[in-house]
Amino acid sequence: MSLFDPASFLIISIGIFAGAVVSGLLGFAFSAVAGAILLHVLPPTEAVPLMIACSIVTQAVSLVALRGTVKWRGSPVLIAGGLFGILPAFYLLHAIDIRIFRIGFGVFLAAYAAYMLLRPAIARGLGAPHRLRDAAIGFGGGLIGGLTAMPGALPTMWCELRGVPKDQQRGFVQPYITAMQLSALAVMFWHNTFSSQALLNLTYSLPALGAGAALGVIMFRKVDDAMFRHAVLAVLFVAGLALIA
Repeated sequence: MSLFDPASFLIISIGIFAGAVVSGLLGFAFSAVAGAILLHVLPPTEAVPLMIACSIVTQAVSLVALRGTVKWRGSPVLIAGGLFGILPAFYLLHAIDIRIFRIGFGVFLAAYAAYMLLRPAIARGLGAPHRLRDAAIGFGGGLIGGLTAMPGALPTMWCELRGVPKDQQRGFVQPYITAMQLSALAVMFWHNTFSSQALLNLTYSLPALGAGAALGVIMFRKVDDAMFRHAVLAVLFVAGLALIA
């Protein structure tokens, strides 16, 4: 299918809008939501670059819109760990059965989210920056992200485990995801897999992308910590099931 076909354009726009709303609200999971639609109407060679580019745009919109409330404490070390985690992921992509790994991680993610939904939230916050801890979380997120396209899953799970308030969680996870997505885009440019068609697809997707990201940010400002926590865990649960399917 092509974006020039009206029916396909509508379907793709709906998928991008839905992904942008969730990303604007939670700070992650654009590809998990949009990919459920885009990968059914576009070949992976077109869908994956489009999702990465769209995700970067939604991250940029959110970071600018929330710049007054988002605290980036711990992000540099977290990002550095993630970049080192991506490197072994490239090797493991050719050395292990990725399908089994994704199913296993999906089961763990869904079980974790289900457990946390039933468990009362613990208000603890991020605490003082700890370089070794942040680097380890970043490394694990980069490694898992390279194998499952979900780099934000591990940092988000860590925040939820500690009951981190939504503003702190957003400030901890979102810059990290942005850096990981930019790294993936750089790799695509390096290997010439981000084509002019992908850029054209992104241009046609901007209206749905901008509207969805703006709506998501508005929703983020209106929800309280409890609602935000349940939304994050629900998305993690669905993402886990998607990896299993």
